[in-house]
This record gives sequence, structure tokens and C-alpha cells, in this order.
Amino acid sequence: MNDIGKTILVTGSGTGIGQAIARKFAKSGYNLIILGRRKEPLIEASTILNQIIDEGKFNSKVRYFPGVDVSDLDGLVSMYSTIKSELGHIDIIVNNAGVSGPVKVFTNSSYQDFKDCVSIHLSGTYWTSIKGLEVLRKSGKIITISTFFTEENKFDQRPYRFRTPYTAAQGAKNRLSECLAWELVDQGICALSTNPGPVHSDRIYKTVYPKAAAEFLRVGGFPGLTNKQVEEVSSALLPFLGDDEDIIEAQSMRVAEKVVEQNPNLDVLAVQDLSKRLLQKIQEIAEKVQNNTKKMIVDNEFLSQDDVAQMVFNLSDEKISKLLNGKVIPNDRVFYPVKPIIERKISYDPTKNLEHKVILITTTASAKENLTEIMELATIIKDRNVKQLIVLTHKNEISQEANDLFKDFHHHNLDLSNEESVKKIFNTINSRYGKIDSTFHFTGSYNYEKKFTELSPGEWNRMVEEFINIPHLIARESVLSMASRKAIDDPQLFRQSKGNIVIIGPHAPIGNKISGLVRARSEVFRGALRPYVTTANQELHDVLQSQINLTLIFQGNVNGDALDSKRLQDTLISLGSQEDFKNNLICYIDE
Repeated sequence: MNDIGKTILVTGSGTGIGQAIARKFAKSGYNLIILGRRKEPLIEASTILNQIIDEGKFNSKVRYFPGVDVSDLDGLVSMYSTIKSELGHIDIIVNNAGVSGPVKVFTNSSYQDFKDCVSIHLSGTYWTSIKGLEVLRKSGKIITISTFFTEENKFDQRPYRFRTPYTAAQGAKNRLSECLAWELVDQGICALSTNPGPVHSDRIYKTVYPKAAAEFLRVGGFPGLTNKQVEEVSSALLPFLGDDEDIIEAQSMRVAEKVVEQNPNLDVLAVQDLSKRLLQKIQEIAEKVQNNTKKMIVDNEFLSQDDVAQMVFNLSDEKISKLLNGKVIPNDRVFYPVKPIIERKISYDPTKNLEHKVILITTTASAKENLTEIMELATIIKDRNVKQLIVLTHKNEISQEANDLFKDFHHHNLDLSNEESVKKIFNTINSRYGKIDSTFHFTGSYNYEKKFTELSPGEWNRMVEEFINIPHLIARESVLSMASRKAIDDPQLFRQSKGNIVIIGPHAPIGNKISGLVRARSEVFRGALRPYVTTANQELHDVLQSQINLTLIFQGNVNGDALDSKRLQDTLISLGSQEDFKNNLICYIDE
């Protein structure tokens, strides 16, 4: 194919995989648009790319846009306006920008960090693609890079412990790519996604693996330091991992002095020694995780950044992109065994007793019929002689209807996206009624007839809040109620904690002759909740050793049949009455 004169835009392209992709296309004569938050890497990348262009004797150009955060819609709009006036059209958009996000157990990650990670990976991909349509040629391509940890098989889902916002966002990105392919096919635009496995990079070696190792030690403990001190010391020293001994010596002393300031009875030299040994242990665990992962690859080798660039280049080919349009292409060779966690039925007994239990129902549903069904469930639960039933609804356009429907219940209508408001109500529940036994969170659904390419910023942001961020916040606060908020600093308190959390996600499309387009739209946020719940469950069970059951339920079936409200009620009552650990995880109760 003749690539001379074509233009490619690559997000997050100052370093790493993004720069490797830009280099690959530079060698074929493409004009290059690179962007990122930091100016210096982009300048260096531009120098490298221009050198490649000169060596190839191409007439192509490099244009870089510093200070562009893909999660900043205004910044993207401004950039595309400049591109349109200066370059006219582009041929390929590569969604590569990303961050590690918090590498922590989901109960301990900052809510703001969680939202920021989702915003960069998912919203950044969405707006880079949608606003890019204004300059993308009708034969253009949108190629999205995700991760093999969100690759879904028929009966299993890969967890990626300590990475809940990352996996939720990446799962939604894959399904979004499929959705865009359906919506843009009439314009001749192809949308594809690729899931690389582990890639040689500073991010994975110096950030992800060491932070994961530090989190293991924070939860499991390190002799001589409290769990909180492990977190403080590792956070301060991880940036210096691999540095010269004199740097480690100086930095470990600074850390030790800060620890001793808060604990005057400790010896500063002893704490410094502990700090250095902790850093060494982190490195050992990180290398072990790395080596164990390599053993699951046929040739024991991670992908190189150039390998990923080659895959993207292959997917940009006219014939290949049309053949694979709408597909998520695996680009990993990791043989990663997981437990099957997808079920169609739960063995339930609707006569089970909820007596003396504290039950919480929360919802962001914005349709009156959804609230009516929830009210019917609340009525059934209230008649089961529970200790207390609390209903929390989300402030939206039907808040008054919610107040009217739940006037005979202990009900609050509040902004469920506001962390402080949610924490406050959970603290009030705990202080008045004790630990929550079961939480049922209803996300509601969205209009599958509405084009994703025509969503307003408000509509998109609302969907991200209601189908990713808020379910996470409710799940996190429920776990902390069932264990103890003190468990944030003392993970031992999670052990033997019990409870049931059920997220009822967006239902399957209803009706006859459902199109692939409608099905693709319905899967975008279901595709976020599956890896989130899978990862959170692994943390709850394998890391924290709790007996808290986190279950995801999807109503509806592939035939488009009407939802079975009675089956959902019976299932929830049964799940809410569980006393023992159950591995329910993800259930399609109407299939």
C-alpha cells in the first residue's frame, strides 16, 4: 500500500509504545501527529522521527502537541481544530495514552485516583475517537490499545489484582471499539482494538510490578513495621528502586527520620535498616512476579514495544482492517489459567431468612419503572423482619418520584457520586445499626438506541459515573462497613469479615430481531463491570482473605425476552441471606 502523504495521530507518543508506533509509521512515510502531557519527551521524539524521515528521504512532517491530556475534552477540541486548519485530514487514530493508575487493593485506592485512571483510559479514548471523526477521512481507522487482562472468554474473565480502575476502563475500551465499528461502518471507517500482553517497558518494571509487590507486603506485613509504615516507606523509596547505593542510603535515612518523628520510641538506624530491607524485598517479589509471568509465555519473553508497533501497523493495512473490523485482536502469548466464573443460574431458596440483618439498597436508575421494581423488592425485604432496611437513590431528574415511592422506607436521595456524602451516610448506618450485611446496587440501564457517536459530554460523563465510578464507590464503602474502616490501615481486619454485595448491571436488550449494533452498545459498560468485579473478588478472597461475596448480575438473555422480575427478587433475597462464602461472581440469571 502507498502510505506517502497519509497522516497518523498517536496519543501518549512521547515515549514507550506510543513512540515505537510513531517510529514504525515514520519509516513508511506517514505524516505524524504526536501528543502528550509533557513537552520534553515530545521534543525528543520529534527529533528521532525527523531523523527517520530524513534517512528515508520522505517529505512527511512531524507535528507535536504538548500539554494535551486526553481526558481534557477542551484540549482535544482545540488540538483537532488546529489539525483541521493546518493539515486538513488524518487517516489513522491510535488510542495509546494511559497511566498505571493506583496499584492497590480496591478498598484502599483513592476515589479520585480511581476516577482519573478511568478518565484517561476510557474517556480519553472515547473523546479522542469521537472528536477525531471531524478530521478523520472516510476510509480512516481507529485503533485502540487495551490489555490482555480484559480479554474475555466464554466462561472466564482474567483478574488483574490491584488494578480495578485499569481493568474496568480497559474492558469498556474493548467493547467501545466494537461499538464504534458498528456505528461507523457506513462511513467506511474501521475500528479495531488490540490486547498486548506484558511489554518490556519502564512502566511495568519500575512502577507496576514494584507497586504490586509493595501492596502485597502492606497487606501481608513486614516484620518490624506496621502495615501503615510499610505503605509510607515503600511509597517514599520506590522512586529510587535501582539507584546507586549512596542514593538509597540517603533516601532511606530521610524516610527513617520521618517515621521516628511520629514514633519517638523507635531507633532511626534500625528503621533505616528495615526500610532498606523492605525495598530489597519489594524488588525480590517484583522480579519473582515478572519471572512467573514469563514462564507462562511459550518462549519466556515479553513483547517488545516494537512488537506492539508492528501489530498496530499490520492492523492499519486496508485489507486487514476491513477483514478484522470490529474485532479485539489478542497480541499476547500468555497462557494464563483462571477459574471459570461465569454462571447462568444460582441455586437459591426464596424462603431464606433475612431476619435481623441490615440491608442496603442503592440505585442510580433514572427510569420510574426501575424505581418501582426496586420499591417492590424493598417491600418484600421489609416484610422479612430485617433489623433495618435503608434505600439510597441518586439525585437526578426523577428525584421527586423517588421521594414519593420510598416515603414509607428509611430513604435518602443524595449524590451517589460524591465521595464525602456517601462515606457520611455509610458511617451513619454503621453507627446506628451496625455493620451492613448485604448491599444491592442497581445501576439501571441506558438507551441502546442512542448513538455513542452522538452523546453529549454530559451524557457520556453520566454513564461513566453511573456504570463504573459509583458502583466502585458503593462496593468499596460496603466492604469497609462489613469489615471496618480501620481495615484501611490494618488489613488483618478484613480476615473473616462477612457480607454480600450484589451489583445489578445494565440488562440485555429486549425485543425481537435485536441488531448487532444494539447488542454492541449494550455491552460497553457491561464490559467494564465484568473485569472490575473479577479483579475486586480476587482481592477480597485471595489477598484480603475475607468471606465477603461480591456478585454481578445481568438480567435478560440473548433471545431478547422480557426481564423476569420475580426471579431477580428471589435471587437477591437468597444472595442477601448467605452466611458462607460463595463463588457466585458473574451471573446471567435469565439465560
